[in-house]
Amino acid sequence: MIRVILVLLALGLSSGSPAVAAEAITGKWVTPERDAMIAIRKCGKAFCGTLERFLIAPPGGKDQRDVNNADPAKRNRRLIGTTILSDLKADADIWRGQIYDPKTGRTYTSEVRRKSGGLLEVKGCLGPFCQTQVWKPAA
Repeated sequence: MIRVILVLLALGLSSGSPAVAAEAITGKWVTPERDAMIAIRKCGKAFCGTLERFLIAPPGGKDQRDVNNADPAKRNRRLIGTTILSDLKADADIWRGQIYDPKTGRTYTSEVRRKSGGLLEVKGCLGPFCQTQVWKPAA
């Protein structure tokens, strides 16, 4: 009986929960254009990433508003503090959720994964069409 319990425990631990299987994505990340820093953290049962600061001031200055948002009610909100990545949940070695692009005002499905060298691969997709960026850890 003890042997059966040990086998069941070993199977349960080796399969792991998806949140444990995926490598942590928390931290501060710099976009490929080096114009913004995104902070990824735990948000309830999932993870999210917010626009923490501009590294290069956008056309509207550091107080840039979300003027391209598809929702007119959100066009006056400040971009600093806006959620860019939302509802990210681990699925094996990928974190799946949503990504908001303030430059287009659109939200896409997203996949995020850790890459070698401490990099973060961020993919945004609209149906079968995807665009991938590699974010570097902030110094």
